Amino acid sequence: MDKPIMAKATAVWLVDNTTLTFKQVADFCGLHELEVQGIADGDVAAGVKGFDPIANNQLTQEEIDKAEASPLHKLKLKFNAAAVGEQKRRGPRYTPLSKRQDRPNSILWLVKFHPELTDGQIAKLVGTTKPTIQSIRNREHWNIANMQPIDPVALGLCKQSELDAAVQKAAAKKAAEGEAMSDDERRKLLSTEQSLEMDAEPRIPTAISGLETFSLSDDEEEEKEDPLVDADSFFNLPDSKDDEDEQP
Repeated sequence: MDKPIMAKATAVWLVDNTTLTFKQVADFCGLHELEVQGIADGDVAAGVKGFDPIANNQLTQEEIDKAEASPLHKLKLKFNAAAVGEQKRRGPRYTPLSKRQDRPNSILWLVKFHPELTDGQIAKLVGTTKPTIQSIRNREHWNIANMQPIDPVALGLCKQSELDAAVQKAAAKKAAEGEAMSDDERRKLLSTEQSLEMDAEPRIPTAISGLETFSLSDDEEEEKEDPLVDADSFFNLPDSKDDEDEQP
């Protein structure tokens, strides 16, 4: 249900000028019932001036009278002919000024670690334009030398769930087209929840990569069969006691 403009100020006016229940006011203004009770007690919205919904063409007196007569009646926002046909604006996501300087870094991160995402998906995630994305893909951006890839989720430019949804959509598209993907690409297409639930795979250090089938078992058996030879026995040196016995 649509909510009135200046909802809290409207709630202040309704509490002060009507006998509506807290629940009726809360439902109409999109507030919690306890918050409306706090307004009535003076603990909430202290100093807020009431906003008359009748004078501002949001409610009719007849609708308020019906609600006062029946506590179960829910207030309905007055029909505004001027608002007919208004739709949510379609276009890039709005990015606050404080975060706009970080947007190129997030685009670089998405281009580098999720090349399967289309320009349209990236534009929706971080609120940018396709020419900007193309300039970063082609490394033609004016500040490309000073840019560092940073996760847009860490920057607060999008939610992790939104990024995962875009990645999964890209995975489904690639699967439908039958394109072969490398192991690195498959790992990138996993959502955060899936990657965290996977068992850690033991990896062989790169220094000994390629020696997986090498075994020391034969050498160990040979060491058991051929014990180390003592240096004295190797040269067959006579024992010193034997030399003393042979002397006259």
